[in-house]
Amino acid sequence: MTYKNFTIETDADGIALVTWDMPDKSMNVFTVEVMDEIEKIVDQTVADAAIKGVVFTSGKKTFSGGADLTMIKGMFSMLEEEKAKDPAGAVKKLFDAAGRMTWLWRKIETCGKPWVAAINGTCMGGAFELSLACHGRVASNSKSVKLALPEVKVGIFPGAGGTQRVSRLANTQDALQMMTTGSSLTASRAKAMNLVHQVVEPDQLIPAAKQMIKDGLKAVAPWDEKGFKAPGGGIWTPAAAQLWPAAPAILRRETAGNYPAALAILKCVYEGLQVPFDTGLKIEQRYFTQIVQTTEAFSMIRSLFVSMQELGKGARRPAGVGKTELKKVGVVGAGFMGASIAYVTAAAGIPVVLIDRDMEAAGKGKTVSEGLVAGTVSKGRMTKDEGEALLSLITPTDDYGSLKDADLVIEAVFEDRDVKKAVIEKVEAVLPEGAIFASNTSTLPITGLAKNSKRPADFIGIHFFSPVEKMMLTEVILGKETGDKALAVALDYVAAIRKTPIVVNDTRGFFVNRCVLRYMSESYNMLIEGVPPVMIENAAKFAGMPVGPLSLNDEVAIDLSLKILKATVADLGEKAIDPRHMELVSRMVEKEGRFGRKNGKGFYEYPAKPAKKFLWPGLKDFYPQKKAEDVDMKTLQERFLATIALEAARTVEEGIVIDPREADVGSILGFGFAPYTGGALSYIDGMGVKTFVELCERLAKDYGAHFKPTPLLIDMAAKGETFYGRFDPYGEEKKAA
Repeated sequence: MTYKNFTIETDADGIALVTWDMPDKSMNVFTVEVMDEIEKIVDQTVADAAIKGVVFTSGKKTFSGGADLTMIKGMFSMLEEEKAKDPAGAVKKLFDAAGRMTWLWRKIETCGKPWVAAINGTCMGGAFELSLACHGRVASNSKSVKLALPEVKVGIFPGAGGTQRVSRLANTQDALQMMTTGSSLTASRAKAMNLVHQVVEPDQLIPAAKQMIKDGLKAVAPWDEKGFKAPGGGIWTPAAAQLWPAAPAILRRETAGNYPAALAILKCVYEGLQVPFDTGLKIEQRYFTQIVQTTEAFSMIRSLFVSMQELGKGARRPAGVGKTELKKVGVVGAGFMGASIAYVTAAAGIPVVLIDRDMEAAGKGKTVSEGLVAGTVSKGRMTKDEGEALLSLITPTDDYGSLKDADLVIEAVFEDRDVKKAVIEKVEAVLPEGAIFASNTSTLPITGLAKNSKRPADFIGIHFFSPVEKMMLTEVILGKETGDKALAVALDYVAAIRKTPIVVNDTRGFFVNRCVLRYMSESYNMLIEGVPPVMIENAAKFAGMPVGPLSLNDEVAIDLSLKILKATVADLGEKAIDPRHMELVSRMVEKEGRFGRKNGKGFYEYPAKPAKKFLWPGLKDFYPQKKAEDVDMKTLQERFLATIALEAARTVEEGIVIDPREADVGSILGFGFAPYTGGALSYIDGMGVKTFVELCERLAKDYGAHFKPTPLLIDMAAKGETFYGRFDPYGEEKKAA
């Protein structure tokens, strides 16, 4: 029998090597077709008496990334369609669909012949759950091997037996930590947790897997044998008596109760360890069906799984423009930002020229990359040879003539119009025809900068976030005259450096910074009202923000906030800002000398390590303080989320953002907007636009006109619309279909 996605080779010892290698895919993923073929392979190998056991591996550099995008979207589409016809029947169909993978993996586990998973690279989600259902697991001793059950990061949990098998193989505390955080394991760590049996050198992977079968590997899972006990004795032990009462509290401390899937993991493990394995699988299937129906799961999967992949694959790339294979990139400005851009460019295998005013400055820029490489090598994530190869791609220079054959040049010089104007003129004097010029400005409108260019159609913004090597988002900004080729090249570059792009039209602050400034501004309002600073920070974290606004302001730099306020006044007039904010920030910088983390004192104090930062006590003397019992924490949380979401809605109304996916992904990746909501616009859609408008009207009455809902929101509320309905990113596809 032949298969589209698999090959089977049986050796003289009767061991069938099943190799998963999907055609036209860079990574193996689960589709309905793949699962159908796996089921046929199980039946075939069981029926063939000549086959004594199976080694299951991948024909690609990685094992599998888990479920396919289309399959996930299909499950939600099916649920919505069936709910409209028969709500009860829809849930039953969802329950059955949720169990398809669960019981297929159980079929492998109970087929009567030993299966060994030979794991040669990234093994995520359902693929790791398949491996856990195999009787043996061998992993390659390679830094490319990462094993994880990351589903909680997109609002669901390991629902194909993961909660039941991991908790029966590893000790309970490690199992819960792994699954509730979605963290990745190295091969050696997985072995230490008893999730992998052997770790071998890459060239020994298949021989070692086959040897396990030849050595008499039992075709029985440990939990199917009489007398099985989970590591540590399950839940009826003194250790468990200490762990389980504390576990929900610890989880709530980490998640503020915002992630239903994480709590469901605890329930699956706690209940599952008290019953036979198959009953545990049914418990898991029941909870999975419940979680998939939550707003959090729907919104997180849409934004953090579906939309992220679609944007990363070029959803906004103009049709009809050929792909650009970048042979050389220039970066002008070897300060920390420019140097970091050079690093991520070289890390993608692209030669890069790093230019500054003189060789000394350019050379200092390269030392940033040298430091990053040294740190990566020391952590075992890169070999010394790989590090040297990366650094060899970065050429520091003061010669603009070296840009004569560049495909793309990115300027990352000081945020000053005159400085940038001079750079644009120098670069364009040597830049070849058809090459693209990009500005990394974070505050200056692209259209204004493009007026200094002789080729405005080839001028675009590519806004990176700091630290560049860690932040996964880039904003691609279109000036009024930016052409399709410039956009295509910018998106090809962002794809090459493996970041997620959002495309926005030109405006002051673009998308991300506009939202971030609203977040910080609301914290200023709260300080002025006398809300204790610690309550401001904690309310933001309870709302789901990863960093409090005062801490974030310290990271951004308070003196930069002051510069932005002054620049806004200079460009737009006094009425463009709240004078109380100017007074607060001016006092922090000019009177108190508190610039933020960079000078060791801001809204926080930064003592020498290992001591932790703490809120500056002097802050409470700025304004009369309210008593904690007079402040409603829920309202503080609502204010933070609403002010950001409202600004996101304004960018849509103004035509700055035209695709709701970009507002959602940009708000989460750019500044960590409460991921459980699915992003700023999904937050509005999730509660309903009408409810959001009512919230804004209440907040506007109590806290100021900046909460007043926009005409677009009022219109959408009246019509019962959502952002994903009114601004459907798949509208053209649906018309074509």
